[in-house]
Amino acid sequence: MPRSGAQYSIGIDLGTTNSALAYTRLGAGGDQAHAELARIPQLTAANEVGSEQLLPSFLYIPGATEFPAGSVALPWNAQPPFVVGKLAQRRGAEVSSRLVSSAKSWLSYSAVDRTAAMLPWKAAEGLHRISPVDASAEYLKHLRSAWDNEHPEAPFADQDVLVTVPASFDAIARELTQRAAETAGFRNLTLLEEPQAAFYAWIDRHPDWRRRVAKGDLVLVVDIGGGTTDFTLISVTERAGELELERVAVGEHILLGGDNIDLALAHTVAGDLASRGTKIDGFQLQALWSNCRLAKERLLDPESNTDETPVTILGKGSSLIGGTIKAKLRREQIEQVLEGFLPRVPSTEMPTGGRRAALQEMGLPYAQDAAITRHLAKFLRQQITGARQGASGLACPTHILFNGGVLHAPFVRERLLEVLNGWLAEEGFGAVQPLAGEDLMHAVARGAAYYGAARQGRGVRIRGGVSRSYYVGIESAMPAVPGFPAPVKALAVAQFGMEEGSSARIPNREFGLIVGQPAEFRFYCSASRKSDAPGELIEDFGDELEELSPVEVRLAAEGQTQDIVPVSFETQITETGMLQLWCVARDGQRWKLEFNVRETV
Repeated sequence: MPRSGAQYSIGIDLGTTNSALAYTRLGAGGDQAHAELARIPQLTAANEVGSEQLLPSFLYIPGATEFPAGSVALPWNAQPPFVVGKLAQRRGAEVSSRLVSSAKSWLSYSAVDRTAAMLPWKAAEGLHRISPVDASAEYLKHLRSAWDNEHPEAPFADQDVLVTVPASFDAIARELTQRAAETAGFRNLTLLEEPQAAFYAWIDRHPDWRRRVAKGDLVLVVDIGGGTTDFTLISVTERAGELELERVAVGEHILLGGDNIDLALAHTVAGDLASRGTKIDGFQLQALWSNCRLAKERLLDPESNTDETPVTILGKGSSLIGGTIKAKLRREQIEQVLEGFLPRVPSTEMPTGGRRAALQEMGLPYAQDAAITRHLAKFLRQQITGARQGASGLACPTHILFNGGVLHAPFVRERLLEVLNGWLAEEGFGAVQPLAGEDLMHAVARGAAYYGAARQGRGVRIRGGVSRSYYVGIESAMPAVPGFPAPVKALAVAQFGMEEGSSARIPNREFGLIVGQPAEFRFYCSASRKSDAPGELIEDFGDELEELSPVEVRLAAEGQTQDIVPVSFETQITETGMLQLWCVARDGQRWKLEFNVRETV
């Protein structure tokens, strides 16, 4: 919930490649909120601090004597242990073994211990490493300190803070993002989905949005960032004569984005070098990867009018100048590479898995099929309730909103429109209308800041009510009978349509909670029982409720003298679609159970 007394709503886009911070001033009556972009002080070179609109999400682990004493000092820290931001990105392009990148992508990878010190992933033996959680915390800590440095009259800890995450992040990745923020000193934190934030930014820029869309319209948000591709569908509905917005579908987690494109560009440049007799090794390819990222950003900058840019990496010789390898990246090469990521395909063509080797090197689980258009086809062909659909079942959007740095390239936007409009024509619909006028690099931060104000009634909120009613199983109190388990009753904890970002208390009811030992919690849902309010206890529910996978946990018994503690319940549906069931003891101690209400039952 919003912090009482906060002066600002602060929105933070914790990006794979770049992070941003925006804010809105609160407490200005009923006026519409408007987000402003903050400038972020950071090291741009040794002994040089500059204010930038983006904080590159890169962390460099310097050697003991790599930088002269005091040359990496920040206004708020004379001796930072790491270099974060633009200087980290530049220095890491030269010494990739000390560069931490894509920490956000690692947060979503369940095959590794994301709290273990493992980055840089391919660092030489003996070099210092940190965990993806700690790297994310360093970026957030820098943003917090930058705010406090610029706004001493409004301490960060006293503000209402929202941090965005991909819509497709799972529960653990969201929890780890929250942990990173808490490590960075964040308080009263709310997580918000990136595509929703991007759409909020569009609303912020267009107060007349109700004239630009109409009842029945369907907006597709395409977010292609540095590490992930996200798809979201938002439906335009009507209530009491007023247009409203409702999120109706969220895509799965696709580890496919700018990182993949940068690597493809690195291989392209490496091929050019090889054709001229210069072959590079794996470590040089890592450096080339980083340099191609920088070169791509320069070429795709809307203000850029050049068609090529130099790319330089260090050779293997002992001479710094003599060992330098020079190449060029051309705009036409970028478009050739993007062609492979955006092929023209029919809407029935799904992503391919391909044949995989039995043994693989550990690393990020990038999407096997790099064709973004095929992933889009799969998303639009899922079962979506309440969406405009063609005869074949394809969801057919009326409007499209682009977000993410990759979409700076006109080629990407034009190709996506070409492919999508071809699909719509086959279904008998007209062309999709782009929602223009938003800053692709800063929209997520702006939208998050706007949403913080909207929660206080100073803006429009996107509805996302749960599509089922949810229940927790309560074991009946009765004498044990051999062969007859105790009957289970169902306590309603979330009613159909309960909106994300809302909460409900279940008063005047207490139940016994087992603590200090393993216990199983049973959850149920129903798509048909829509009127069961939180607190209703249902007996003999038969086949009316569908049981979800049980959750077995051991809840801490700190300060409790008994293994069964009387508790009441509080329910919260978070902005990222998690149902949090809080068990509250009489002394105020709280335990949290959580599961995703958007995942397929």
